[in-house]
Amino acid sequence: MPRTTKKQAKPKAPKKGFSIFDDEEKPRGEEDEGLPKDEVGRRKIKRQYEDLLGIRIQKLKGRILNRERIDKTQEGIYFICVSCRQVCHNLDEGLIEDADNVNNVCVVCSKAAEGGKGR
Repeated sequence: MPRTTKKQAKPKAPKKGFSIFDDEEKPRGEEDEGLPKDEVGRRKIKRQYEDLLGIRIQKLKGRILNRERIDKTQEGIYFICVSCRQVCHNLDEGLIEDADNVNNVCVVCSKAAEGGKGR
């Protein structure tokens, strides 16, 4: 009786737990192509904030979420705009900062509000 070879077991894929630092499972669209690496990173962090906060964005509107030091002279700020209720970054959308940290607005919404008042 001839010998038969044993079938080799396929290695199991490692189990993946949730991590905010993993690449997203959603395929990236063409929107991120051609952008600087730092801007792509900020967009990814903004999406993660939206996923993490979920329904609490309404409660936290107008608040600063995080400050980061980009270099010695420049500071990056993630915040939720009080008007459009989206997670924004001061380098991307701009920031009109409120001293009490309850009515922070992005520049786009600020200009839109000023345009509506003049009429």
